[in-house]
Amino acid sequence: MSELVFHDKKILDNEHLMEIRIWQVKKDKYNPEGFHYSLVLIKNTKRILGYDNHERKGHHKHFHDKELKYNFESVDKLLNDFYEDMQGMMLK
Repeated sequence: MSELVFHDKKILDNEHLMEIRIWQVKKDKYNPEGFHYSLVLIKNTKRILGYDNHERKGHHKHFHDKELKYNFESVDKLLNDFYEDMQGMMLK
């Protein structure tokens, strides 16, 4: 069971594209919260920010070429954290 529960894709300006996809999935040891997600900010065709929990790696985020552990608490906090990081990245 996998159901797309949220999808948003926007061209933000001449350089940036944002896409968010969140699925509700069956809870298991790899997805104990019952969500699978991919949130990404692209600048000129290159990912500069991403949050995801794919490939059984658990919750993590990408800043440019670095991968860091992410402490998932809720979908609302995930979205807030992503938007906050995204705003900071776009100001640079």
